[in-house]
Amino acid sequence: MRRVRINFANLPKSFKGYKIVQISDVHSGSFSDPGKLEHAINLINEQNPDLVLFTGDMVNNVADEFKPFISLFSKIKAKDGKLAVLGNHDYGDYVSWTSLDEKKKNLDTLIEYERQAGFDMLRNEHRIIEKNGEKLYILGVENWGLKPFPQFGRLDDALKDVPKDATKILMSHDPTHFDYVVKKHPTDIHLTLSGHTHGMQFGLDLKNIKWSPVQYKYPKWADLYESEGKMLYVNRGFGVLGYPGRVGVLPEITLFELA
Repeated sequence: MRRVRINFANLPKSFKGYKIVQISDVHSGSFSDPGKLEHAINLINEQNPDLVLFTGDMVNNVADEFKPFISLFSKIKAKDGKLAVLGNHDYGDYVSWTSLDEKKKNLDTLIEYERQAGFDMLRNEHRIIEKNGEKLYILGVENWGLKPFPQFGRLDDALKDVPKDATKILMSHDPTHFDYVVKKHPTDIHLTLSGHTHGMQFGLDLKNIKWSPVQYKYPKWADLYESEGKMLYVNRGFGVLGYPGRVGVLPEITLFELA
């Protein structure tokens, strides 16, 4: 569990101390036994979060990988709900489908499975969290990465009808979206939450030394970054892909406290 305090210049008073848990990159197809993840679910609930945000890649390839995990992930509790976005693996792009309809059905099934687990999927849209008449806006875009990754994320759609001076948190799976689109966008998006890199599941991840080969492709690959007055947090990921373990870069659940 990593704990991160985020200072917002214009955070409404009602959200001071607000607790958000981020998880990312579950890759449920890499786990054979849902029971082995129960301790992680318990750890999330022990934080008593106000909100849980999942930033994409629930599966490796197909929706049915998540089916055995629906019951487990439905146990995650948060006062103001659980929101999610899609990651590049969630679209089924790494499978040979017999038709586009079959591929679409797979994505629709995954979104339905996540709904059964209590997650509200944001597809280039936003949700409003309201306390004492004050509002926090959570934006969620579809995956946007450098090609060949899909570029389905439409930030302007997610921002539709969001007041210019509102406090905004964006969920966007791939951290390259921040450098190429978000930080240059005229709208002030205070914090972007991403995943995707896994820290390559290999490297040095110490207090004063951070190195992973993934940094040569993703300069922003773990922890908190600030650029042009906007913040990005890159989560190291919950699960694994390819190599069934991690060396030096451990799985991550992040607890944010707003200030």
